[in-house]
Amino acid sequence: MPIKSQKLTIEIEQYMDQIKVLEVLKAFYRPIQPTVKPENKEILYEEKYPANGIDNFIYCFWQLKSRNTLKNPFVYRVVSDGCIDVFFNHANPSENFVMGFCRKYSEFHLGEEFDYIGIRFLPAVFPILFGTSAKVLSNQSQELNHILPDFSDWVQTTIKQDHSFQEIAGLLNHKLKGLIRERSSDLDLRFFNALHLILEKKGVLESEKNLDTGLSLRQLRRLFNYYLGTTPKAFCNVVRFQYILNSKPSNQSLREDKIYYDVGFHDQAHFIKNFKTFYGITPSEAFR
Repeated sequence: MPIKSQKLTIEIEQYMDQIKVLEVLKAFYRPIQPTVKPENKEILYEEKYPANGIDNFIYCFWQLKSRNTLKNPFVYRVVSDGCIDVFFNHANPSENFVMGFCRKYSEFHLGEEFDYIGIRFLPAVFPILFGTSAKVLSNQSQELNHILPDFSDWVQTTIKQDHSFQEIAGLLNHKLKGLIRERSSDLDLRFFNALHLILEKKGVLESEKNLDTGLSLRQLRRLFNYYLGTTPKAFCNVVRFQYILNSKPSNQSLREDKIYYDVGFHDQAHFIKNFKTFYGITPSEAFR
């Protein structure tokens, strides 16, 4: 086989390996945020899933809006989910932001009227698409034009106030497909194998030494900071928390089944303290 053909074959095999690791990420991880209860007629929260071809990169598009002017200012709690979100004010898309990995819950004071639309990127995807280290975004929200001025300009000039959420999701699908086609295909598969291992084990690892994928601990921490914006241990803690949310336990099942044992908690007090850090309230309040 000619050298050029051999090189092309290797590149195709490497590309297929990268596609597989991203598919695994989507299959193993479902980042949940608290939704507004259906009986709440004043506030709407909705998620739309991305088109085929970008669903290995994007978990969902979301909208949070007041249906009418509220009597009291609304405070929205964002829980730790390991993701990076880009979001903007639908009424004024020039107000656009990016929020990085957070070690604890965050609260947003939205006032009596609001309409925000966002993109929730799956863990590790944002640096792949934009070449920006997730570490510079950690534990904060920043104006998007400080991080991605071109993408910020696109949001400001393309999204209109009279666009429906469905129309905006279509525009975002098209834009992100283009960004994915243009991305560099050079991924460190050793990192993604470590990420896969964490997700497969629901974040239950005794130590970082269990992530034996051919990386030294120093390399592992450097790559986790770049792709996720945090350490392997901190990400494991969020994965454990999200596993509990995905289980949708009732207060009764938490008491009787004690599913927190499944993700490495040795007692209820430790579990409650950890949960409150990520959610802002106790499990009994969250699952009532």
